[in-house]
Amino acid sequence: MNTVVVGLQWGDEGKGKIIDYLAKDADIIVRFQGGNNAGHTVVIDGKKFVFHLIPSGILRKGKVCVIGNGVVIDPKVLIEEISYLRKKGVEVSPRNLKISLLSHLIMPYHRVMDAFREGKRIQKIGTTKRGIGPCYVDKFSRCGIRVVDLINPKKFAFKLKDNLKEKNPLFHEVYGRSYFSFKDIFEEYSQYAKFLKPYCCDSVDFLYTNQNKRFLFEGAQGTFLDIDFGTYPFVTSSHTIAGNASLGSGAPFIKIDRIIGVAKAYTTRVGEGPFPTELKGSLDDYFRKTGKEFGATTQRARRCGWLDLEILRRACLLNNVNEVALTKIDVLDSLKEIKFCINYKGHKKRSFSFCDLALVEPKYEKIKGWFKETINVREYSELPILARQYISIIEKTLNKKVKFISVGERREAIIKR
Repeated sequence: MNTVVVGLQWGDEGKGKIIDYLAKDADIIVRFQGGNNAGHTVVIDGKKFVFHLIPSGILRKGKVCVIGNGVVIDPKVLIEEISYLRKKGVEVSPRNLKISLLSHLIMPYHRVMDAFREGKRIQKIGTTKRGIGPCYVDKFSRCGIRVVDLINPKKFAFKLKDNLKEKNPLFHEVYGRSYFSFKDIFEEYSQYAKFLKPYCCDSVDFLYTNQNKRFLFEGAQGTFLDIDFGTYPFVTSSHTIAGNASLGSGAPFIKIDRIIGVAKAYTTRVGEGPFPTELKGSLDDYFRKTGKEFGATTQRARRCGWLDLEILRRACLLNNVNEVALTKIDVLDSLKEIKFCINYKGHKKRSFSFCDLALVEPKYEKIKGWFKETINVREYSELPILARQYISIIEKTLNKKVKFISVGERREAIIKR
């Protein structure tokens, strides 16, 4: 069975843990978009593993992980991540990690541009300043530098010179920054090339050759950070929805059997942009503290709010979701009352408009809290009745089955129905 896993909210839904869980039944795990602005976290026997570029399926022995062409790669960060995992005893070698030759590279000027642009804007986006957006811009401006260029010294030198010829005057005249040194960048990235070359491959050929194996496609961020379908302009710079799994991996010949959407039992968001169910005050602090709502990549505090079923309906539609994985339901254990947004006031049922999402007023319903710890529950029938009622409301509203329920950060803390 071939599966795509995507986030249904604004990212940080707990996809890393779900991917790790599903990876045990897959042969090949493919990351198909995003960059090191994303972070997936998995906890095994009390040891925390944080991923930025490598699929979290790397923790499962005997699996092959692929970084697809839709991913933008900061080679320094990738090498650091490989070294970090090796120090933790995880095998990372050319045998079990493949990097698409067509992936684009984040260059030093991308990071600088990211920070400069965010600093100059009236309307802040909330970027991580990792150079993700400017790298994607160069990709579509047809001046990007790819992995296949990096491992060819002559080609890399030519493309770097060509880029600096354009960018150095821009940075100097507009931002007053000193010129980037061709020599320094070339020497630095040449060392990265030596390290990464054994991992590089024609991912299309590799995936096609192995098309009869079981695939798990891993998305980063969440549906409403999609460059087209998210809360534009407060979005990321790639397509985060399930439809990009084939394009971002170069594997349209692989049949997708199921699409699993991951959602928290409440809602969070990092950065700027509309957030209809956002909370302020003590409840916001409760969710942040209890749910450990700080970014895996940036450690930024996440904005927290009640579950928004209106955006989840839209996300299920956009991703053609078959099943839902609900995470962090244990964070609700101590609440006397649990609210959830069933719709927006004044909107017809199942209507959706991003044009006024910053102005909508959520229509809430509520249930009583269950006041029972759920982190050790492993069977659905053992969940508190009110917790099952909450899940039933979600299923009825979305017309999708909640197949997986995460009740804690540990790897084994998952209920499968």
